[in-house]
Amino acid sequence: MKIKTFALGAAIAAAAASTLLTSTLAFAQAKEQFFPVLVYRTGAYAPNGVPFANGYVDYLKLTNARGGINGVKVSFEECETGYATDRGVECYERLKGKNGGATVFQPLSTGITFALTEKAPGDKIPLITAGYGRSESTDGMVFKWNFPLTGTYWDAADILLQHIAKKDGGWDKLKGKKIALVYHDSPFGKEPIPLLVERSKMHGFDLQQLPVTHPGVEQKAAWLQIRQSRPDYVLLWGWGVMNSTALKEAQATGYPREKMYGVWWAAAEPDVKDVGDGAKGYNGLALQHGAEPNSAVVKEVLAKLHDKGQGTGPRDEVGQVLYMRGLTAAMLAIEGVKRSQERFGKGKWMSGEQARWGYENLALDQKKLDALGFAGVMRPISTSCADHRGATWARVHTWDGKKWNFTSDWYESDSAIIKPMIKAAADKYAAEKKIERRTPADCQS
Repeated sequence: MKIKTFALGAAIAAAAASTLLTSTLAFAQAKEQFFPVLVYRTGAYAPNGVPFANGYVDYLKLTNARGGINGVKVSFEECETGYATDRGVECYERLKGKNGGATVFQPLSTGITFALTEKAPGDKIPLITAGYGRSESTDGMVFKWNFPLTGTYWDAADILLQHIAKKDGGWDKLKGKKIALVYHDSPFGKEPIPLLVERSKMHGFDLQQLPVTHPGVEQKAAWLQIRQSRPDYVLLWGWGVMNSTALKEAQATGYPREKMYGVWWAAAEPDVKDVGDGAKGYNGLALQHGAEPNSAVVKEVLAKLHDKGQGTGPRDEVGQVLYMRGLTAAMLAIEGVKRSQERFGKGKWMSGEQARWGYENLALDQKKLDALGFAGVMRPISTSCADHRGATWARVHTWDGKKWNFTSDWYESDSAIIKPMIKAAADKYAAEKKIERRTPADCQS
């Protein structure tokens, strides 16, 4: 009888130990915060996509080297989209439920963003589209799950026009002038058009719209029109090989590069390095940061990752423009989770729904940014239920044939013009999709 009792007790103890072990393993797995990484390391856009992806992944690795998110380890998995919308959706569907569930997606494509905007609310997974995506998704009262942090294409277009107007002596000096938009014929390239049209009506300049077919290697028709019309300025809304092709066409056409201004996705090293002196004088918008090789965060990445053979890409790429763009995007993703932990539990794993609250309540002041190594790289970002963008700062930098140099002070987009445009477009979207604007109570959820 005693033997049976002992055997029964041992069995119960073993079962309890097994349950405890299972629970411990489940807890350990749940403690990893999973970040899907949508990349394009292949195809026509790879020269620009690779440094962004390397910067993004390096920051996730750096977060673990720092001890995780208040002790919560970060995990990630890449998925190749090739910048194609259908492949981007496939990656989303494949990764959204992995490793306990995706924290957030960053599509790095306006086309993919448009598609995922329809899916994210049902799956309760936020989307960060830092410097791209739908401009009206700034309105968090309609777009609960979209976060175009740091700025949209309407902000970019407005700031470029502000800079040109300032350079020419005032908005009134734009009257009668010609401004050509050479743009990627996709949702990305078309996004600034409403703002440019609005400004053209206000200030009397002639806007010439010149679409370029994917991937952008054939631009002769657009540049023939530029040769004929001789616009006062050219705005370049390109990505990947389209940008260097445009600069080579400008050189062949004899169009002054100093009169060309690129969006922040057309103003990085891959866009100009193969053109060299032929790109000298070309201007581009900087999404706050530029090339930041001397920043504290870059030095930390080199010391904690690359010096130990754990870096993602080549060492000499660290600190370049698109590497910094990826690094910054990952920092925003991590800081949103850290913010959500302040409400739902420090040192705990956060669901996508909980992380969404963090992105909606970001409060990154300069002191916090400096502590993260972003002194001189980023300005404060503060989001709310109504404002999912958080900041609209940008600067202009110019290629001197060897490197990018800042050539303007800071600008902010004009909210008096853009805010009504955002509301009108968001209201239209809400009506089409039969979405009710959020209530104050929902903003607290």
